[in-house]
Amino acid sequence: MLQDIERYLACPHCGQGLALGGRTLRCPAGHSFDLAKQGYVSLLAGDAHTGTGDTADMVSARTGFLAAGHYRPIAEALTDAAVAASPEGLVADLGAGTGYYLSHVLDALPANPGAALDISKFALRRAARAHPRIGAVVCDAWRPLPLRDASAGLVLNVFAPRNGPEIRRALRPGGTLLLVSPTSRHLRELVGALGLLSVDEDKQRRIEEKLGPYLAPAGRVEVEFPMRLSAADVRTVVAMGPSAWHTDPAQLDARLAALPDPVEVTASVTVAAYR
Repeated sequence: MLQDIERYLACPHCGQGLALGGRTLRCPAGHSFDLAKQGYVSLLAGDAHTGTGDTADMVSARTGFLAAGHYRPIAEALTDAAVAASPEGLVADLGAGTGYYLSHVLDALPANPGAALDISKFALRRAARAHPRIGAVVCDAWRPLPLRDASAGLVLNVFAPRNGPEIRRALRPGGTLLLVSPTSRHLRELVGALGLLSVDEDKQRRIEEKLGPYLAPAGRVEVEFPMRLSAADVRTVVAMGPSAWHTDPAQLDARLAALPDPVEVTASVTVAAYR
């Protein structure tokens, strides 16, 4: 709940701390932010735009796909890495979506509160209910994060934008970033067959170059496993990710019809730690 994380939050306008009174967060400068009835709060600056956030349809698709357990091995690997990091204080999930991964991590870290940070209010409506220790906050990953300096012991980033300087500012001394990113083999059986967006072979190198000025690599593991997906599952995995913005429904239907049902699909990601 938001009460669990209020002391870690910062005003997006002046950077001062926020305090919760009733259903409103206020800073000493008088800026105030009302809680939505669905349990999240928007700490977006006034000129921010939410057009890049996941739509209601994308969030619904992701909820169904994750609830079916298809990506559970990723959640388990991330949770193992989180436990090994032994974080103190806040666990902040940047690009948290529905809170699926954060809720798994918090189950294994019973003393830590969690902040679900995302630009999609549709995702955060679900994240706010995903776990009793999650506080859900609308924000833009590319702007100053609404977190106090050195407030987070652990930052999670799963298939989401990465703002190196802001992650570094928000992390406590000795804190850890756990970053989950797809490898070039991720969903490879679907990429060519359905015309989906592909992953660059150099993705991991580019990530480390961008984070290098702010954080030091501290180990990584690759998690790869097969999934047996029905045609409905395949349609859902397309609808929940970035390819949803670039796929023509009629073409997708035609290409789906040419695939076996079910189809064997590879899930392949890197779970990397940075300190």
